[in-house]
Amino acid sequence: MSVNPIESANPLRHVAIIMDGNNRWAEQRGRQGITGHRAGVERIRDVLRACREEGVDALTLFAFSSENWRRPPKEVEALMGLFYNYLKKEARKLAEEGVAIRVIGNRARFSKKLLNAIEEAESIASSGEATLIIAADYGGCWDITQSAKSLAEDAIAGRISLDDITEQAISSRISTSSLPPLDLLIRTGGEYRISNFLLWQAAYAELYFSELLWPEFDGVAMKTAIEDFRRRQRRFGKTGAQLANEAARA
Repeated sequence: MSVNPIESANPLRHVAIIMDGNNRWAEQRGRQGITGHRAGVERIRDVLRACREEGVDALTLFAFSSENWRRPPKEVEALMGLFYNYLKKEARKLAEEGVAIRVIGNRARFSKKLLNAIEEAESIASSGEATLIIAADYGGCWDITQSAKSLAEDAIAGRISLDDITEQAISSRISTSSLPPLDLLIRTGGEYRISNFLLWQAAYAELYFSELLWPEFDGVAMKTAIEDFRRRQRRFGKTGAQLANEAARA
């Protein structure tokens, strides 16, 4: 199979999505917000399928942020219920399709029932050609803090020195450390911010903002975002001329 030169120059291994717009989608239709969240869950299948067809190894979804606990209690309860049901319903299907499940975030505030469902899902779908990462009670600031705290504990205990606390060391303890570096960060819903999501990981990720509300963001929209990514030039601090010279020598 021939290799598209744009694709080979711009490999795409890890995509992350801020799934925004569920409530607005429901409001536009005169429905309760949870209806939008349920519709949004259905889009996960479409987007995951499109990513796999495009050779993406890891898809990270922002399901519930550290700040989302501030939402109305009934909505939080409904979201936790959706999360639980998704894990119970989809884990075995994903495992059969060769997709592993990982959940990242602070689990301290989850119920025992949900914690058991998370552990069961991660056990059932423990390995695969691709990985679906669900960020729940996750915040980028929390992620960096827990990495720094882990290193500080080792320094206090004498296991490492202060000089050992480097960017690479912090990266090694970030919650996505075992995954490919983040290449593309997508936000749906027409908002232009990353809302405390994967702050460390997004340092050199390409950003893509869609006006579509999340329940409208299907596999076609996902592939459109990927096509846009592959047209970009990722310089990582270098100049365009340097990259052209490197490509000519390759």
